[in-house]
Amino acid sequence: MHSSAVFLIEFGAIILGLGLLGRFAGRFQLSPIPLYLLAGLAFGEGGLLPLGTSEEFVAIGAEIGVILLLLMLGLEYTASDLLSNLKTQYPAGLVDAALNALPGAAMALLLGWGPIAAVVLAGVTWVSSSGVIAKVLGDLGRLGNRETPVVLSILVLEDLSMAVYLPILTALLAGAGLAAGSLTLAIALGVAGLVLLVAVRYGRHISRFVSSDDPEKLLLVVLGLTLLVAGLAQQLQVSAAVGAFLVGIALSGEVAEGAHGLLAPLRDLFAAVFFVFFGLHTDPASIPPVLLPALALAVVTAATKIATGYWAARRAGISAKGRWRAGGTLVARGEFSIVIAGLAVTAGIEPSLGPLATAYVLILVIVGPLTARWTEPVALRLTARRRRPTPPSPEPAHEVLDGQDAVGRK
Repeated sequence: MHSSAVFLIEFGAIILGLGLLGRFAGRFQLSPIPLYLLAGLAFGEGGLLPLGTSEEFVAIGAEIGVILLLLMLGLEYTASDLLSNLKTQYPAGLVDAALNALPGAAMALLLGWGPIAAVVLAGVTWVSSSGVIAKVLGDLGRLGNRETPVVLSILVLEDLSMAVYLPILTALLAGAGLAAGSLTLAIALGVAGLVLLVAVRYGRHISRFVSSDDPEKLLLVVLGLTLLVAGLAQQLQVSAAVGAFLVGIALSGEVAEGAHGLLAPLRDLFAAVFFVFFGLHTDPASIPPVLLPALALAVVTAATKIATGYWAARRAGISAKGRWRAGGTLVARGEFSIVIAGLAVTAGIEPSLGPLATAYVLILVIVGPLTARWTEPVALRLTARRRRPTPPSPEPAHEVLDGQDAVGRK
């Protein structure tokens, strides 16, 4: 009875604290993610007041948070959208992966963490935060801008790439050999391809089966189906997150819109719990030793994201102002980076990886909205200063020789 009361007090305090932090962030038009991470650091290992009985429930809530994050992400896209983006924007996706994954892999190798940690850190630095960027675009009134479809296409390609990346990472973290890893990847690709095919051809039938005029029944069916598919995917060593993402893609039309509205509050609740859980398992004392590498990595990958957006927007025929806006918008990292780092922390790959990822995300989730707002004016001012013509030098006075003008000499 006593432990039950302590659990309710602890978990109630967590939820209340997250709500107050969210309100504080909203008042200043900031993302609440860094505040949630800081809250986890404060109440985790080595923090101000470590939690006790509620930690196990928080861990389950965090796993549900990841699943709901990916489900809601899948609901944003249809299978035809994904196929269209693959056909038209895949060069931008390749440039994005090369410019932003390689710095993370290089940093892990320079720190001597080994190839598996390099694959993890490559994913952490590669993927932008869809949630933060979508909020920033709305806050800045840029949803109708010409460069916005380019930004969204890059985000879609990153999200779709996770359907391939996460199974590979899961196999590596599980210590699977080449044969087992190849089998896992083949299963993941096969399942993803099958879901896309079914979604394109039979999406209406699936949505009709799930659809219900009763919000309660729709919520239960969609949530139950998502958790079931996520569990089956994890059993196949694919990834629960990928399974949830594919369920979201398979649903379309009014069902997707209705499920999005019903699941959004649940997503926000459990996603906040997930960020707290990640912070709980990061010792604040372990962050200062990796702060300098995290800062260096943040500077480099902020620049590479800006270059990615600029190149992709120029390829799409966007003006210089739109190119800089696209680049600055892509800088923020967030939920996916923490999801990837969380898998590595759970597997116990490298003790310093979690603190570095926490510091890295904290930096860029704060800097991201600032670069989205200020990259364009700063870049245009600098380029205008470089192109400003130098004033012509005055002509030298004519020499006078023997009382005659030198020009008039014979």
